Amino acid sequence: MARYANRLGRRVEVHYRAGEVTLPVTALLVADSGRSIFLEEHYVLRGRTQTFRWEIPYSCILRLEESHKPVKPANEYSPDLPMPSETSTDLRLMPLHDPLEET
Repeated sequence: MARYANRLGRRVEVHYRAGEVTLPVTALLVADSGRSIFLEEHYVLRGRTQTFRWEIPYSCILRLEESHKPVKPANEYSPDLPMPSETSTDLRLMPLHDPLEET
């Protein structure tokens, strides 16, 4: 029986055990197999939206509750991070020259 099926499609905050470390995560609960839950998070990397999915077995879950934190769209920058400048977003490779060839 799926223990967390009533929270499918909602953002949840999960505290889980990974070895001897306890990790918190806030993500979308996308599936519950009855043995594990599956979470999904979207982020932007190099201008492309990426999806990160992971599985957490029931035996590793310490706490799971619905998250009330606001969801930021994947294409927005965090206010904690500096906005990229034109030079950082428009990088071009420079050709390499051998100094010995120029003489």
